Amino acid sequence: MDQKNILIVDDHPEIREILRVLLKSEGYHVIEAVNGTEALELLDQSIDLVILDIMMPGISGLKTCEKIREDYNVPILFLTAKTQDSDKSMGLLMGGDDYLAKPFSHFELTARVKALLRRYHVYKGKDTVESDPYISMDNMKINKDFNEVFLHGEDINLTEIEYQILRLMASYPRKIFSTQMLYESVWNEPYFYTSNGTVMVHIRKLRLKLEDDPQNPKRIVTVWGKGYRIG
Repeated sequence: MDQKNILIVDDHPEIREILRVLLKSEGYHVIEAVNGTEALELLDQSIDLVILDIMMPGISGLKTCEKIREDYNVPILFLTAKTQDSDKSMGLLMGGDDYLAKPFSHFELTARVKALLRRYHVYKGKDTVESDPYISMDNMKINKDFNEVFLHGEDINLTEIEYQILRLMASYPRKIFSTQMLYESVWNEPYFYTSNGTVMVHIRKLRLKLEDDPQNPKRIVTVWGKGYRIG
């Protein structure tokens, strides 16, 4: 199995050292950046995951994430001392895929890293023998095997989490997905009540990218009291 490359972005050397030791013990290759500017210089297609601190001098982690999303779909795990839901939601809105609050355990870190890497490489790209690799609906085409979505012929840039939510729902048109069903299927983690906000943020991001009028969605519809459905 190819060794996965993880870019750590944190201005605290002791945090970088902890992450480096833990990740190397799991067999990952680690690259380090002390700030957002250096991270953007180091980032390329060889990077499989970015672990990004939110609170950094200069370019913040949120701004760095926004810059990364202009060119890359690499999964981003936010590392933060903040625990307020608003801070977590802001990170997800800016394009992050998950977050991990400090202090964290070895188990917490490796579990989230493995989940993000697994999702990324499953959907990143593979050959297909099907005659039509796309799900087509309402002027939208979704590749069944990797992150490629077209709307009115225009390539839509989705994060891996956004893509997986869309692909799952589009595979079962008009089926109602509860937030619990979406969270456990896409994040592959046990559902808690606080997971509702995470799902809602990603649905909102999808609507901003896919709906003609995000305030009056027609593609991803809310079924009050039950969940969401496509169409």
